[in-house]
Amino acid sequence: MFNHFFNGNLINAQSRGIAVPAMILAVSAVASRLLGVLRDWLLAARFGAGPDLDVYFAAFRIPDFIYNILVFGGITVAFLPLFSDYYEKDRKSAWRFANNILNVFFAFLVLLSAILFAFTPFLMNYVAPGFSPEQSAQTVFLSRLMFLSPIIFGIASIFSGVLQYFKKFLAYSLAALFYNLGIIAGIVWLAPTMGIMGVGIGVIAGALAYLIIQIAPAMKSGFLWRPVFALGDPSLRRVFRLMLPRTAGIAANQINLIVPTVIGSALAAGSIAVFNLSNNIYSLPVGIIGVSFATAAFAEFSKYAAAGQFDELARKFSAACRQIGYLSVPAAFLIFVARDPIINFLYYHGQFTREAASLVSASLGIFCLGIYFAAMMPVIFRLFFALRDTASPTITTLIAVAANIAMNYWFVAALQEGNFAQAARDIFSLNGVADVAVLGLPLAYTAANILQFGMLWILIYRKKSGLARTKEIASSLFKSLAAGILMAIAVYLVIGIVPVSGRIADFLALVAAAAIAAAVYFPATFLLRSPEIAAAVYLLKSKWSKKH
Repeated sequence: MFNHFFNGNLINAQSRGIAVPAMILAVSAVASRLLGVLRDWLLAARFGAGPDLDVYFAAFRIPDFIYNILVFGGITVAFLPLFSDYYEKDRKSAWRFANNILNVFFAFLVLLSAILFAFTPFLMNYVAPGFSPEQSAQTVFLSRLMFLSPIIFGIASIFSGVLQYFKKFLAYSLAALFYNLGIIAGIVWLAPTMGIMGVGIGVIAGALAYLIIQIAPAMKSGFLWRPVFALGDPSLRRVFRLMLPRTAGIAANQINLIVPTVIGSALAAGSIAVFNLSNNIYSLPVGIIGVSFATAAFAEFSKYAAAGQFDELARKFSAACRQIGYLSVPAAFLIFVARDPIINFLYYHGQFTREAASLVSASLGIFCLGIYFAAMMPVIFRLFFALRDTASPTITTLIAVAANIAMNYWFVAALQEGNFAQAARDIFSLNGVADVAVLGLPLAYTAANILQFGMLWILIYRKKSGLARTKEIASSLFKSLAAGILMAIAVYLVIGIVPVSGRIADFLALVAAAAIAAAVYFPATFLLRSPEIAAAVYLLKSKWSKKH
């Protein structure tokens, strides 16, 4: 059965357009994120919001920094547009290009990881300066183990690019599921005897599974490994020209996550965990909606840009933006209104305290203010990347990061005591919580995202005003906002009826909230004649008529 799965038609199936790939990616993202929620549920139950979980999240910072600037923000961004160019002209040169990139970056990542392995103790003095000596030693050990992950993901990114080009999104999307399953296995089977180190081993096992599941479909598409290692190849120079501006931007963006770790290590124990657990839930709609549509659209954006078909590019970009807004706006409202039962159900058990749950809930409420903007940015980035412009996203990222750093320190200081801190307690019902300074971290992060979104939209106009169909995007957004507000009121009233006093009650409240949200939002957008729901209804009708 396993061989049939990999050699058969299912995992090698190709998808057409943007909607179907986006749906495949969204469904797999939902499954992957649900596994991520289960992962965090298990972490919270076993370790609580305390020193061990702070160590776990801090240990990710440097390996994640390398992964994001060189793999996610570098290889991933540069490979697909250039592979598309080469493949359209000469398939043989395209496969040679793929092999050269794979081999060169593998060697580079191994060398870089080895250097950072040696300097990990020095680096951790700056990443988590507030840790105790015991926490610092644990963080160093775990971080060194996790330096294997950027190497593995770097190899996998080439296969991911190939699968995206050939629109084999099912194979590509399954990889993330296996990654989370590896971490969960580490929590369940290794953590009871090895502690937080067992979770680190699970991370590496998941990364290996992420790589392995993509190899066979990539080979089915035509990839065959060759020992090509040409440092002077012109294609490699093209990759670096695309990578360098974006790498700088991603590096700056990663500081957005490192700075909360630096500041959080000096705050109350568990502050890093509070920020990361709430950030993980906030990332659910961003990843499921924003990243899914952006990933599905990137190949078509690249093809239309390469062919100079800018009207078609603008149409696809507008459609992706409207679909993201149509789904992310209600998600933000729903999570904000239902944040207490969400956090209580997911985390308030085992070693997790009531105070920690209240802080995570408040932090999540602040993050909700930026869900729409964060979900939109991946597709805006892909538009610039398709146009071979990695400088514009980089400039906006650098400005946003500088603003974020300043606001982090300012908001945390302001929330230490005084009227600002009391206002936060009143808004989020935290009057029993002595220290609310950690809420300054998500507040600064959200404000920086909104600032960057505004700058990116201005730059789209300056680059080519016809690409931003602002009127139709704004019209769709206002309809989603109107329906979302009506939905939020209905959900708030329903949650108030359900007595939240236990895990079962929390679960019932969430089920009721989701049902009411769907029952109110979709009919409301239909009555408002939202183009997204109209398109969905038309698609369903056409499918029904074909079957009958």
